[in-house]
Amino acid sequence: MPKYMLIMRGTDETTAAMMATPFEEMLATTGRFNDELIKAGVLVAAEGLDDPAQGVVVDLGGETPVVTDGPYGDTKELFGGFYLIDVASQPEAVEWAKRIPAFPGSRVEVRRVPGIEEFPQDNEWVARERAWRESTGQR
Repeated sequence: MPKYMLIMRGTDETTAAMMATPFEEMLATTGRFNDELIKAGVLVAAEGLDDPAQGVVVDLGGETPVVTDGPYGDTKELFGGFYLIDVASQPEAVEWAKRIPAFPGSRVEVRRVPGIEEFPQDNEWVARERAWRESTGQR
């Protein structure tokens, strides 16, 4: 089955609302959803990200990388975390995305994750990655 990444995107406002929500409440709400994914056998990984004010951006647009500390100015969308799920189709991934507990104004981007088997198998770098994946029990 293909994997899909559900990328959670918020705004400054949705991030502020999330940060104002009691942590135990967020854990319970997210935990119930995660439990549904686990029971359905589709969860591969899930992670949330820390406050964007604690992050940095490395801009590779010039000759020399430029590092800028957060918080960022004029953030229309912030990448807040992701789910990686293993489902049969994009429509199924979309159905799971619709159920993610999020604050009003949030968005979820659904993207297919190509499998290593889709890359040229005679390529040295693909072969190295495949060997690493097998040695670590990944697929």
